[in-house]
Amino acid sequence: MLDIFSMLSGIDVSYKTIERLYSDDDVIAAIHNLHVLILKTRDIKSSDATGDGTGYSLTVKKNYESHAQHLKDMAKENPDYRKDAKESNSHRRRLFAYSFAIMYLETRLYIAPGSYMKSERNAYDRAMDLLLFVGVDMDSICLDRYYSSPSYMDKLGNTKVFVIPKRNATLNGSQKWKDTMKYLEQYHQRNNSESGFAADKKTLGWNIAQRRDDRIDSALFCTGVWHNLFNMSRS
Repeated sequence: MLDIFSMLSGIDVSYKTIERLYSDDDVIAAIHNLHVLILKTRDIKSSDATGDGTGYSLTVKKNYESHAQHLKDMAKENPDYRKDAKESNSHRRRLFAYSFAIMYLETRLYIAPGSYMKSERNAYDRAMDLLLFVGVDMDSICLDRYYSSPSYMDKLGNTKVFVIPKRNATLNGSQKWKDTMKYLEQYHQRNNSESGFAADKKTLGWNIAQRRDDRIDSALFCTGVWHNLFNMSRS
């Protein structure tokens, strides 16, 4: 494709030129502004949302879904496997980059994607920071069991939360956590997040070619913007 572009435009562009764009401040600002403009075009000021995380492979040898399922299966057979795997993986090369996206249920647009190299939790925090920056309020959100602790619930303020509690959850803590129980029938809306990630990976691929952390972040943010552009054209 670069050869075709060079023939049509007369501009000599190499693969490294494209790679450097992923860490160019002006390009990053332009992509961020495009995300904000999409939200403004759809006049998204508040939303009923869903949020979920996934991983993108940094190598063609590992698929995130199959790898995650393998870890779950091994953990069921051996309760100490997950702990041992974490200790051994700390010395290995990174295999995945983590992405978390908050989706507006009415339009299936991502209102706040976030990414991080170390964990899905950090990607969630980045998504929440972006949500605050773009100024979109959440009336409600569906989240995974992982985020069912009171510490996450309290940070969401007046937002209604639809979540499956952890197995060791208790009724101790804030009233916010206790109120969550009556909203469990709406939890199935979180499937929209899983469907969104599946469509993204089918369209754009399930692995990331970049190697530098800043370029990986840019590539994952581009995936979120592409998701919104595709969904705007379909609606």
